[in-house]
Amino acid sequence: MLNGPVPGEDGKPLPSSQRRALHSRYNPVVEAERYVHSLSLRQETQFFILIEPGLGYIIPFLQKQCPQAQIIVLHVRQGSPAAPQSMPAVCTWCPETGIPLSHFLEQTIPDTEADALQIIEWRPALAVYGAEYLQLLTETVEFIKRIDANKRTIRAFGRRWFRNFFKNIGILHRIYTARAGCLGSLPLIVTGAGPSLEETLPLMREVRNHRPLPILAAASSVPALLTGGIVPDFVITTDGGGWARLHLYDCLRSKPPFGLAASLIAALPSQCAEVPILVISDGSYWQNLVLQGLAIPGINLLQRGTVTAQALDLAFVLTSGPIYITGMDLANQDIRTHARPYSFERLLEEKATRFNPVYSQSFVRSRAIEAGGSHRIYASWFKERLEAYPRPIVSLGANNPVFKDLTRPLESLGLAVSGKPDARSPELGKPLTFQAPDNPIKIGMNLLLAALSMPHTGARVQAELFPLLCTDTDPAAHQKEGSGTTKLEDIIHALIEPEYQHQEQRCG
Repeated sequence: MLNGPVPGEDGKPLPSSQRRALHSRYNPVVEAERYVHSLSLRQETQFFILIEPGLGYIIPFLQKQCPQAQIIVLHVRQGSPAAPQSMPAVCTWCPETGIPLSHFLEQTIPDTEADALQIIEWRPALAVYGAEYLQLLTETVEFIKRIDANKRTIRAFGRRWFRNFFKNIGILHRIYTARAGCLGSLPLIVTGAGPSLEETLPLMREVRNHRPLPILAAASSVPALLTGGIVPDFVITTDGGGWARLHLYDCLRSKPPFGLAASLIAALPSQCAEVPILVISDGSYWQNLVLQGLAIPGINLLQRGTVTAQALDLAFVLTSGPIYITGMDLANQDIRTHARPYSFERLLEEKATRFNPVYSQSFVRSRAIEAGGSHRIYASWFKERLEAYPRPIVSLGANNPVFKDLTRPLESLGLAVSGKPDARSPELGKPLTFQAPDNPIKIGMNLLLAALSMPHTGARVQAELFPLLCTDTDPAAHQKEGSGTTKLEDIIHALIEPEYQHQEQRCG
């Protein structure tokens, strides 16, 4: 245990420990300088994340070598020694702030690639804090993996998402104008497509036979729900990949009476024009600028890496009642990756041969998903996020172990609903017919181009669109000498003109 700071021989404050000291007892400043010089520091680093640096003697030397980098200090606990007042201002976190580590890092570090981050460990702290130090280091590494995966996804799909946004504007005909709390205090079930969903289907069907029980379903879980005799009230889709349309084809083929909550960057088939849509924006300036210019109502939800996370965000907006989750395994069950039937199974069946049966393909696919590590990243995100949700959630069935403290017996669902005799039928509000202009895609594009050319909005639009559209270039290089705007304008024209020209031909 630390006894508190005591001066070293050079007069600098120095903490000591009954076991080990965090710094040299003779000259901690020289020790810190030598340590920094021994590190392989990258000049392109934008953020240094210091894991329990004690009194922070290494901070001035890091700033001297990499003045462009921001320094973030993570302490193991509040009792950790703090840097003296003379130290330069840095972003500091400790558990006692009450802010989850992931939230602090998300607020401090914008979306960036792992190459722009560098973790600096002060290894003597490991001897002092042991498992607490390792836990802090592990959570930080998981955060970096997560944002790096997000950045790589943006680089791969940014232009597709942008094109989807404008293409989807052209199919909006009936729009929900849902307000926060529009479901009152009704309980709401959020369904993922994990294999455990099959276990909870009988109970959900039985409860819904007696009481209203709204279901917000990820699009990938709808085939299993319909096969189990359950028609969801709302379906949410956020995936921008073309393959995601397969889930929606299954939804639309049976023409069920549900509403669709859709992110406008999602891949939506043209048949969605016949379905009422609750528009989801990611809250970015450029998206809201276009939607407001076209008078399209919607809900702002931060973009998440998985549809079930965004479904939970939407659930907290729609109801003030209890929220149940099921089918959120975030893991395989042997070779089963999702609840059955699953839309992608037909792709395996089409490729099946005597030498490559569906069973073998399922094995290969399940192992590839497991090796990819996305399930671990999502589970880690949920584990850190649970404490920040505005209300507790209830886990039904064999969801991922990160939800184990939230698990309740399946029968608790029936008790919760039976305790609400005045429960009303779920409703998002009456869909409004959207009086679209002749070519909303073209008008939306012109709104964005106009904002890009205006001094008071152009910089903000550029800052958001460069990472999305200029994925193969260095944004800073194009922003020099005013070339950034020209580059973006060219890309926007190339991506969107074919879409609005196609709409003109179809309507003309």
